[in-house]
Amino acid sequence: MSMELRGTPVAEKIRAGIAEKMAMCRMKGVEPLMAIVRVGDRSDDVAYEIQVRHRCEKVGLAYKVYAFPADITQARFEVEFSIINADPDIHGILLFRPLPPSLDEDFISSLIDPEKDIDCMNPKNLSGMFLGREDAFPPCTSEAVMEMLKYYEVPLEGANAVVVNRSMVLGKPLAMLLLQENATVTVCHSRTKNLPSILKNADIVVSGIGKARYLDKTCFSKKNTVIDVGINFIDGRMTGDVDPNAAEVAAAVSPVPGGVGSVTTMILLRHAVDAAWRKANG
Repeated sequence: MSMELRGTPVAEKIRAGIAEKMAMCRMKGVEPLMAIVRVGDRSDDVAYEIQVRHRCEKVGLAYKVYAFPADITQARFEVEFSIINADPDIHGILLFRPLPPSLDEDFISSLIDPEKDIDCMNPKNLSGMFLGREDAFPPCTSEAVMEMLKYYEVPLEGANAVVVNRSMVLGKPLAMLLLQENATVTVCHSRTKNLPSILKNADIVVSGIGKARYLDKTCFSKKNTVIDVGINFIDGRMTGDVDPNAAEVAAAVSPVPGGVGSVTTMILLRHAVDAAWRKANG
């Protein structure tokens, strides 16, 4: 059986760093505050909001929730969002995506203050991350994967890494983060030919393909360290992209639930506190 790469110890290590940074902010007279912005009441958004609020309360990070109806107009949302954006007491903004089709998500993403953009939505921060700028927060899920790999001391330099996702939320930014660690990266997706043979030859596999238990043990080998970022549901129960039987073959696998999710949320909180620290230091 493979080693199970659980997210809890990784998240706890990050939480300790957050507590220390928050204390430093308060010594400078700054109270970190995060805005949670939700449009509509999609069940997954509401569930994630509850999780984020719980984590905030656990670490003592203040937050404000701004919930808007799903039928809000573009013009009205821009007005409301500009108020949140301009609030000097707010240091980080989490905007749930996807937005309703009636809203222009690309345009709204460009409105968010880059200094408060804690999940890398603004194109300025995306470009900054691809250029390797340290002041640009990477997308939280991508950074969470890196934190998992580093915590479990998975060798990155020279490693053959395969990322099964090509989105700007996960696949592309994660590829850049892995390249910065001198890994050799292959980006795959649902239309990649001969995907199992590509995966079997990888040292690191990160899956965000979005298909429940799509990758089974026939896709893996004993050399694989597998990070499962998939969030899917079967009969109301959460499951990942990787079938549990992959644990019979791969060297190490992160579970769903219990893997990357808790780390992603903690990274979000860390970004908010880091943004407050930057403001505290001018």
